[in-house]
Amino acid sequence: MEKLAVKYLGLTLKSPLIVSSSRLTSTLGYLKEAEDSGAGAVVLKSLFEEQITQHINTLSSSSGYPEADDYTSFYIKSHSVEEYLNLIRKAKEILSIPVIPSINCFSSEGWTGFAKNIVEAGADALEINVFFLPLDRKKSAAEAEKIYLDLIEKLKKTVRIPIAIKIGYRFSNILNMIDQFYMRKVEGVVMFNRFYEPDINIDKIDIVPASIFSHESERRYVLRWIAMASAQDIKIDISASTGVHSGADAVRYLLAGAHSVQVCSVLYEKGIPFLKQMNRQIETWMDKNGFRTINDFRAKLNYRNYEKPVIYERTQFMKYFSSED
Repeated sequence: MEKLAVKYLGLTLKSPLIVSSSRLTSTLGYLKEAEDSGAGAVVLKSLFEEQITQHINTLSSSSGYPEADDYTSFYIKSHSVEEYLNLIRKAKEILSIPVIPSINCFSSEGWTGFAKNIVEAGADALEINVFFLPLDRKKSAAEAEKIYLDLIEKLKKTVRIPIAIKIGYRFSNILNMIDQFYMRKVEGVVMFNRFYEPDINIDKIDIVPASIFSHESERRYVLRWIAMASAQDIKIDISASTGVHSGADAVRYLLAGAHSVQVCSVLYEKGIPFLKQMNRQIETWMDKNGFRTINDFRAKLNYRNYEKPVIYERTQFMKYFSSED
């Protein structure tokens, strides 16, 4: 599978396909199956900021009393923080592909020092899944976005492995945010996160969770910004996420400029071994078009390289249809 090899976060991946953070990356059995099915890397199921801060607070509250020590021991075992570190250690023992832990967080307070433990456990890189929901109408966009930058600055002082920031697309200026990440020496950005969204059940007259799985049509939210971001004069790796249901979808993102492509929803539907078919689809497309390596076509259709880049700027239907002959 050398023809599918890519570089992401300074790591060599045998395939651009990464199994993204989910239940499918939560056990050694799943992780080994992902490697055997051709995954280029795995992003472990996220550890949540609340778990880490509670773990730290619990440890610091111990004052030498046996009852406190017993509670600390019980907490660690039952709340999976130490379990998560063990998953990293054991995954590194049995896998030859990169292992990338994930932290799901919403602030820059209290937990960043714990990233050292993740590094010591053997992580190849770290993915930070961060989203701050702006609920204060008196807080400006700049104030809200500063939380991301403060987090990055603290992390870069703490760890020396590559960091990728997984973001949503709800920024006032996505390209500026990515540039801010780059200036703070972040090695990668994952575009984009899918968040919990509410829906309304009109029969029960109640709030219910919307579907957690992606659909191919959601590529439309992602392709434009990957094509734009990959055309900037900055060296930051991009991993595409959302709407990846086939090898063809992965090819689309690579053409737009992504360095890797994260896969999740389709693996719930069709199983982890579907990665084999996706890799074959990519290879078949490459053979058909005479490409020997991913780099031969990566970013071929991004904003800088496409002959009609204005298509990425169109936002209104009338502007589009009025240009048609």
